[in-house]
Amino acid sequence: MPEKPVLTPTESVLEPDPGLAGGEEAPRLRLGVADYLTLGNALCGFLAVWALALAQAGHMASGAEGALTRTAVATAGSLLLIASALDVLDGKVARRLGGSGMGAELDNLADVVSFGFAPAFFVVTWGALSSGSEVLPVVVGGAVLLAVIVRLARFSRQAPGSAYFTGLPSPFAAMAVVTVVLLDPPVYTGLAAVLLISWLMVSRMEYPKPRGKKVYVVLAVIAVSVALLSVWALGLPAGDVLIYFMCTMMLLFIVTVPCYVLTTRRTSVERD
Repeated sequence: MPEKPVLTPTESVLEPDPGLAGGEEAPRLRLGVADYLTLGNALCGFLAVWALALAQAGHMASGAEGALTRTAVATAGSLLLIASALDVLDGKVARRLGGSGMGAELDNLADVVSFGFAPAFFVVTWGALSSGSEVLPVVVGGAVLLAVIVRLARFSRQAPGSAYFTGLPSPFAAMAVVTVVLLDPPVYTGLAAVLLISWLMVSRMEYPKPRGKKVYVVLAVIAVSVALLSVWALGLPAGDVLIYFMCTMMLLFIVTVPCYVLTTRRTSVERD
């Protein structure tokens, strides 16, 4: 009986899978157009962290006290909003043009960077500068990161086709965290709000998925939010009023939407 040849690691990876011999097509492992959008999402998250770290280093080196400059906060916030837009677009492009076999994994990894680590670092930076203590902001930032990881792991195991997300989607949670930082409330109030956002991600609350024309509404809201952040950062007239209005509407959306969904479902059951 001839001995089976020993394969190198590269050859073992390239060896055909016997399970696919029945005519099944192996998943495409080359990057597609949607994957480049996903990588752009991750890059925006990384750049947001870099912008915050750079601003914090300069802030500490100058001996300044209080919050970071508006420019630094607006830059990091805008990058996370752009990451959210790319997260919406990559799924739409993948459905239109076809995705690769790595698409889902890339999406989850990118989301951990942009909507997990970056907002967590945002919380730590803001909390540490506002309170002078690093312990509690680090704990709350860690809660954000872990909640996103659990949220994404649970989402990857859920059956596709549902019209609702179970738990607050991580891009919306990231925007909510940025909203809290922009409002700059008393530090303990802000950290409590961030903990609530973290809980909403892993809760059983349901949020409708943006489909069809609603996707364009979400993208339009993101574009308007980036524009308002720019107005606020430049100190233009009415910038404060506009940014506070945007933040308030964002938080109201996060809190009231699951209540609306629950009420609508109960009304539908009672009618049946």
